[in-house]
Amino acid sequence: MNRRHPTDAPVDRPADVRWWDSLPLYHWWRHQVVGKIDHNEVMARVVDESGLSPRYCFMILMSAGIAILGLLQSSPAVVIGAMLISPLMSPILGLGFALALFDFAELRRSLTALAMGILLAIALTVLIVVLSPLKAPTAEILARTRPNLFDLLVALFSAMAGTYAVIRGRGETIVGVAIATALMPPLAVVGYGLATQNMAVLAGATALFVTNFVTIALTAMILARLFGFGHFLSREQTWLQTGILATASLAMAIPLAFALGQISSEALTVREVRQFLTQQFGDEARVTQLDVAFDKAPIAVRSVVIAPRSHSHSTRELEPSLARKLGQPVSLQVDQILIDPGSDSVGAQREALRKANAASEEETAASQIARVAAAIAGVTPDQVTVDREHHRAIVQARNLPGLTLAGWQALEARANANAPGWRIGVVPPVLPLPLLRFVNGSDAIDGDAKASLALSLWAARRWNVAALGVPGLPGGTPPVRPRLNQRRAMAVAVAVRAAGVAAVPETGGGQQFVLAIAPPEAVDK
Repeated sequence: MNRRHPTDAPVDRPADVRWWDSLPLYHWWRHQVVGKIDHNEVMARVVDESGLSPRYCFMILMSAGIAILGLLQSSPAVVIGAMLISPLMSPILGLGFALALFDFAELRRSLTALAMGILLAIALTVLIVVLSPLKAPTAEILARTRPNLFDLLVALFSAMAGTYAVIRGRGETIVGVAIATALMPPLAVVGYGLATQNMAVLAGATALFVTNFVTIALTAMILARLFGFGHFLSREQTWLQTGILATASLAMAIPLAFALGQISSEALTVREVRQFLTQQFGDEARVTQLDVAFDKAPIAVRSVVIAPRSHSHSTRELEPSLARKLGQPVSLQVDQILIDPGSDSVGAQREALRKANAASEEETAASQIARVAAAIAGVTPDQVTVDREHHRAIVQARNLPGLTLAGWQALEARANANAPGWRIGVVPPVLPLPLLRFVNGSDAIDGDAKASLALSLWAARRWNVAALGVPGLPGGTPPVRPRLNQRRAMAVAVAVRAAGVAAVPETGGGQQFVLAIAPPEAVDK
């Protein structure tokens, strides 16, 4: 590549003499900062590291594998380990520098490497999740399903640190970890969403990954231009290539602008809701908690307010006024902690704060439980029935291809293990009951038969089934000398009734819930 230093522009070009050249700050920046950078060396390093290579593919696979295992275990330490070896920084910074230089060839190399890295990472994470016995969404997974302002800032600062380190030739590995923070975990969650066919998780993680990726690439482009990497360093460009690169930059900016607009809109809504509650309850009131669920329709607002008893309001009266202020339908719930002016103000305030904190913690826990249950069942949080008083939650799961009753039971158990003090019930879709296999010649319910019966009873309770049909169960008076299949059926019926579910003979009349018992001829050979 025949590249020229940005400060080596010909002196006989009038266009090079601009009014801002005489400004002290610009003069200092151009000669003391930009002038001391070896642009050719930096670009050679960027080009060398941003392309597709066997090492790059291998490290992507290792990083993605570690990331998804850490997410499934909800282990931040393991997720950090994935960031330490992730090579995603190189092609993204290569993309940013290519946009700054209008370098079409480098743009193609970087995009090819990035696309291959994304495909490899998603493919491996999908495979690991499909084979893993742990499929329940964890706190680490749920934390990466919705982009917010802090995620955007992490991506922005990571890009600034990465670009600066590459230009100055220091600390690329450390800032690579920072960039991996914003990219590899969300990418692994995309694979998790695909593997579990959980559209809510998949859409949220994809939005987060795209937002962070675009932020990093555009920030790298802007900083590269600021440090003197312009089109005059690259090979001769055609107007077509310049137009394509400009269009690509604009296309990348669109999702970022959309994300910024959504984040700012949500922040404005929260501020307006807080102002509204303060105005309604008076200056002496305190809004101690305010949660706005934008993923519900209409948006759900829940708040805890400490106010004098004389300023109490009915939520039913406040809701229409808030809806008019926001210009959209809203569901409002305000927990009011009222204080009598004549009581001990200090003691009353302390008691009110204690109650407010307790209510806040309870609501936060309930919201988290709803998110966990919804992610497991593949539905939205508003489809989860939460009983805050008894710390119970129930959700009707949608059918996920390839997931059996045993898989749904394991997901429910994992969710309850991660939610101490709560009971989460997952109602699985109607699926075939497991086959009860007895040991040859035996009518004892043990081993696999015991496990299959326990799973069938679990499903019956979740489906709210009052009676189960038992194949081979004699009707009326039991025979004096029952056959083997009848003895087995009677033993199963005793166990079913002991669990609080009625056991009835299979009538063959289209009963929906009938236990599956392997016939003797299928196992007694």
